[in-house]
Amino acid sequence: MALKDSLDADMKAVMKEGRNKTKLSVLRLLKTAIQYEEIEKNRELSDEEIFGVIAREIKKRQDAIPDYQRANREETVNKLKEEIKYLQTYLPRQMTEDEIRNLVLQVIEEIGAEGPGDIGKVMKSIIPRTKGRADGRMVNNIVRQILESK
Repeated sequence: MALKDSLDADMKAVMKEGRNKTKLSVLRLLKTAIQYEEIEKNRELSDEEIFGVIAREIKKRQDAIPDYQRANREETVNKLKEEIKYLQTYLPRQMTEDEIRNLVLQVIEEIGAEGPGDIGKVMKSIIPRTKGRADGRMVNNIVRQILESK
């Protein structure tokens, strides 16, 4: 469990440092989310599953930003963006749009997708390959663009 140990070590370091309350808060919330998931699954999570938890926490914050922007709560928006930045440091390197496009083309060829009706099949095959390394919306948009152009 290297990732979990890394999170614990970082949390201890931030606690000793005592200056960065936002990062400490994010790490505590992340640790709690991981523990909740472990209790629900009744086992320890693998690093891949922890990446999924981190990605879910990032998505929650990204989805909340527009609501706070509409309410003119810029201080909260800035805090959420800072939290996202901290969480992203624990994810593996994100795939570029070109890498995603190449993977989509490869998957389309593998499963023989021929048009927009096959979006579900392609997404079902590609999501496990991109989990934690690419935004699902971006992957979906690229799949749609490619299949609609066929």
